[in-house]
Amino acid sequence: MEAPDQKVTRALLPFPVAILAAGLVLLALVRRQVVDWQTLTGAGLFAAGLLVAALVTGVRWPRSDPFLLPLAATLAAVGQVMTSRLEPTLGPRQGLWVLAGLGAMLLIAVLPSIEWLREYRYTWATLAIALQVLTLIFGRDPNGSGAALWFVIGPINVQPMEAVKLLLVVFLAAYLEDYRELLAVAGARIGRIRLPPLPYLAPILVMSGAAVLLFWLQKDLGPALLFSTVLLSMLYMASGRFSYVALGVGLLVLGFILADHVVNTVHTRVTIWLDPWSNRETIGYQLVQALYALGSGGVLGAGLDMGAPRYIPAVHTDFVIAAIGEELGLAGSLAVVCLFVLLVQRGFAVALDCRTGFSALLAAGLTAVLAFQALIILAGTLELIPLTGITLPFISYGGSSVVANFVLIGLLLRISHENA
Repeated sequence: MEAPDQKVTRALLPFPVAILAAGLVLLALVRRQVVDWQTLTGAGLFAAGLLVAALVTGVRWPRSDPFLLPLAATLAAVGQVMTSRLEPTLGPRQGLWVLAGLGAMLLIAVLPSIEWLREYRYTWATLAIALQVLTLIFGRDPNGSGAALWFVIGPINVQPMEAVKLLLVVFLAAYLEDYRELLAVAGARIGRIRLPPLPYLAPILVMSGAAVLLFWLQKDLGPALLFSTVLLSMLYMASGRFSYVALGVGLLVLGFILADHVVNTVHTRVTIWLDPWSNRETIGYQLVQALYALGSGGVLGAGLDMGAPRYIPAVHTDFVIAAIGEELGLAGSLAVVCLFVLLVQRGFAVALDCRTGFSALLAAGLTAVLAFQALIILAGTLELIPLTGITLPFISYGGSSVVANFVLIGLLLRISHENA
């Protein structure tokens, strides 16, 4: 008999397919194109990919969380619609990346078990550092962004950072679980703040420090901020001590101030953040145009393909939420935010239901990656924090990001099945 959870999943999966199909048809109508079977090819392939994913997860992970895949698929459908609207030539390619992501998600079934990952904690950390070093040496900048963060393999550009963040979270979950009890015991006191027992934190500080340093050398401070916040959240979840977080936030602020004075890229982004309007014709142009787009959208937006988000440079990657705000309005933007909130809630629900400490920390850490990555890029677009240049999960154009995020969902599905 089919598991009830899988019936829920299959009942929900037609919705993202319908969103993609409706979006593609609407774009064709607005552009006065003929609506035929080619118009719906992308939606058909997406439906086939989701059907295969549902069948495989139903067989291999029948007790997995029923909402994770539909929520991720809905965000991916929105991403395909927006990519097709903003960069029509890239729409089919984004669809292929989504199919590749679904395939990569299903490859998680090859793992012996989630606990198997724990046995090779230092292997994952070493691989993450090695990927960063290789990127620093052999990385290319095909988009002219000013940071050489990609491996160029023929026509394909791969961003290793997307794999690095997952590898580091696996390492952190394994290491923190091993020393959870020792970390919960406070060390020396400085005023009202108790320091963690440094001897037990040394390996994690070395690995994390090396990762953040390499992010700095790559001039890729968005991932550095993301990894730092995830590290602090996982440290708090493992130890239960807020003093560690307070100390970490203090060090993070000091590092940010130092970066503002030392790294030109950071200083430029801080200048834009403080007053983009004074530089609206030069360095602040991108953010100002994004704010104009968000403000002009109103409650319901101008309508799909009826706005002018193309005035925003790199809108399909860094500022896709501004395009959504202009053409789908506040309602569309809040719908996207609600999807992320629901996805994060399901991820933390998986963590709370885990029977082993490693699985719980891994699920919570992976969910924190999604939550902080979405929060950082959304806050940057709204001028709440300086811009970081990271992508909005599942929605921004980018193959490496889409594939890595579906692998993340696959890990959460496997964890929820093994701990049901």
